Amino acid sequence: MPSDPFTPGVAAGRLSADRIAANFADLHPPLDDHQAAVESDRCYFCYDAPCTQACPTSIDIPLFIRQISTGTPEAAALTIFSQNILGGMCARVCPTETLCEEACVRHEAEGKPVEIGRLQRHATDRLMARNSHPFQRAAKTGKHVAVVGAGPAGLACAHRLAMKGHDVTIYEAREKGGGLNEYGIAAYKAPGSFAQDELDWVLGIGGIRIEFGRRLSGDLTLDDLRATHDAVFLGMGLGGVNALTVEGSERNHVEDAVDWIARLRQSADKTDIPVGRDVVVIGGGMTAIDAAVQARLLGALNVTIAYRRDKAAMAASEFEQNLATSKGVRIIYNAAPREITDTGVVFVRTRSEGGKLVETGETFEIAADQVLRAIGQTLAGQPEVLALEGRKIAVDEHGRTSLAGVWAGGDCASGGDDLTVTAVAEGRDAAEDIHAALGA
Repeated sequence: MPSDPFTPGVAAGRLSADRIAANFADLHPPLDDHQAAVESDRCYFCYDAPCTQACPTSIDIPLFIRQISTGTPEAAALTIFSQNILGGMCARVCPTETLCEEACVRHEAEGKPVEIGRLQRHATDRLMARNSHPFQRAAKTGKHVAVVGAGPAGLACAHRLAMKGHDVTIYEAREKGGGLNEYGIAAYKAPGSFAQDELDWVLGIGGIRIEFGRRLSGDLTLDDLRATHDAVFLGMGLGGVNALTVEGSERNHVEDAVDWIARLRQSADKTDIPVGRDVVVIGGGMTAIDAAVQARLLGALNVTIAYRRDKAAMAASEFEQNLATSKGVRIIYNAAPREITDTGVVFVRTRSEGGKLVETGETFEIAADQVLRAIGQTLAGQPEVLALEGRKIAVDEHGRTSLAGVWAGGDCASGGDDLTVTAVAEGRDAAEDIHAALGA
């Protein structure tokens, strides 16, 4: 380990293991029983439940909070899991500040919503600690469904199908399941092995088998899946990354933020993850925030997010932007990359004119020994026989694709926001439609 924690250049071990462990502790620590009781008492139990209306999985939020307030957190967890089987992870990573908590009447009246996310974690953690699955399978139907991708959409779909009595095989390209929950989210949002613990817990329903190292359009074809299964659900997410088409983008110190985050997520103590002294992250979404914050937590001295549009257009929420700046990340708006050099990134100033982004001609350079691209992902390995909507698989309101017997949901499909909770809802709802179509 270098003696100077900010040795120039990209290096691992800038901070001690103990310091890194403290930096990556839970962003929102769990509530104890007393804290949960006090927080649940703040709920008005609104009859029209704007929080539930704002939840993509339509969890009955007033009901589960009342169940916590009456001392039955396990019952609250059942209320949550009946709508969102990945409610444990969603309690940790959901942007509640722009969903249920933003809609909370307490937020409207006082500027301080009920902490719905932390209450959800309190309930789900309690039930999951029992290490027994709360749902049982229906009688076996004799039907077999293929699910491509063991991420949130695929797992939610597989679980609901298994509950209905169908047998499910999940085909997962990587060596672990969980999708973005395992490889893509910031480590401080779900520390430890929670993603894998939750995966094992979901599989406890029975009737679900996972084959790892099976990639669609690799050794696996859609024709094969259709021929050997009664239905197919595609939930493989977005495996490709948008290209950064500027001079110098292929230099050695430039890499995709999603790959860097994935390596960090798989590291035992993160002391082996190289990080620069001066890090520039190009992009304006959640991946950009997660990469930038984690670079700081690993010991980078200067971390800058550069986004080509203004603050209002940034995909990352106000909460996430504030989180980044609170960790010492600098955010520069209206800055488009022009060139990546050996020592930094040259940007050109931009402005909006008539709804279009134009460059002003003014340039400036930010020093960088590490550059992380976070400019969005794209669909990879999509069968050519499926119709697209934009860059995603086109689906109807039930998740049906243009090909009979094939459904899709989550980030790879057109429709909702690219969020874990949205993917869960789409996987669950597609499973219901698949079950109806199978007539079992």
